[in-house]
Amino acid sequence: MIALMQITLLSAIAIRANAGDTNYELKPINLPAANGLVALDYVAYDSATGKLWVPASNLGSVDVIDEKTDAVSQISGFKTGEVERRGRKVTLGPTSASIGDDVVYIGNRGDATLCVIGAETLERGECVPASPDHSITPDGVLYVAATKEVWITTRPLTAANADAGKAVHVFDASDPRHLKWKTKISLDGLGEGYAVDNRRGLFYTNIEGPGVTVAIDVRTKKIVSKWNPGSTDVGGLALDPARGFLFVACGDHVVNLDAAHTGKVLDSIQTGAGLDNIDYSSKQRLLYAAASQAATLTIAEVDDHGKFHLRATVPTVKGARGVVAGKAETAYLIDPAEGCILKLRRKSDSPLSVFSKNNRFADSPSRRVGELGEGHEGHPPGIIRLHL
Repeated sequence: MIALMQITLLSAIAIRANAGDTNYELKPINLPAANGLVALDYVAYDSATGKLWVPASNLGSVDVIDEKTDAVSQISGFKTGEVERRGRKVTLGPTSASIGDDVVYIGNRGDATLCVIGAETLERGECVPASPDHSITPDGVLYVAATKEVWITTRPLTAANADAGKAVHVFDASDPRHLKWKTKISLDGLGEGYAVDNRRGLFYTNIEGPGVTVAIDVRTKKIVSKWNPGSTDVGGLALDPARGFLFVACGDHVVNLDAAHTGKVLDSIQTGAGLDNIDYSSKQRLLYAAASQAATLTIAEVDDHGKFHLRATVPTVKGARGVVAGKAETAYLIDPAEGCILKLRRKSDSPLSVFSKNNRFADSPSRRVGELGEGHEGHPPGIIRLHL
């Protein structure tokens, strides 16, 4: 069943920026049925429809935000379930989204499935198991246009079978609305983060533990390169496909790897602690990196030599982790503690004042974020990431 709820915000509050960064502001967009913590992880922006897809995991729904009006449509009825993560039981449902060919693919940790939704109609399609042996749940989900496939990084269904999660699973999406499991690619650890270069035919992911970044040929399904980003605390990935730059989140900084050639580190930029999913706008040549512990968003330009140039450091809130680039210089951050999405835009594009005296986020104390997640090396529970 599909339940659609249109919500138009009657009010919004801008987050005050530093004096040097007054061109940017953040507007909270509340999610339907959110009452406190909402488990948010991977979100996806569809440039063709101008919609942001937000799996609201523990609520068992997927929310779709219109970029022009900020109205929210809710697609409900996804199964939730208790999932074991690092010795704890947490309630999860849909946690990841990826834009396909007129469809959107949703990874559901609650029942270990991949589901299909119409990108325009928002109609629910079929769901298929994340693996033939039901041993894993989907983590990151990514449509690979070059081969018409869906690739997923995974997590083990139980801690007793930890090795099951050390693989990328591949689904045939030649019929976009009917996925078929195809194969799996073994890794040396859990995959973390993802990016795809459809022109070069390469899928990228980080491997937890050894802290390496790997490139996998999407046609042969073989690992063709392994690179050392210089940190074992690896997180999200983002790609500049035209110039072959691969950006790797490393705890409190982002490095730029020359993926088109040798994979050497071209540059690094400090962001503050608590990075997770980062993103990059190829049109604007801008990197976005949200540091949940530092409560800042770093925006940096990248030149043709792969060097970072800081554009702005925008104050956010504790726990705001993960960002996705939208149209022009718009971006969206997840705020699990408040159950909302924070919409970043330039001040000139908005009637809101960045110096709002009623700013409920500015100078706010640390908030509870850890109840739905668990700790991670360098990331204690209760502050920075749900690490779903």
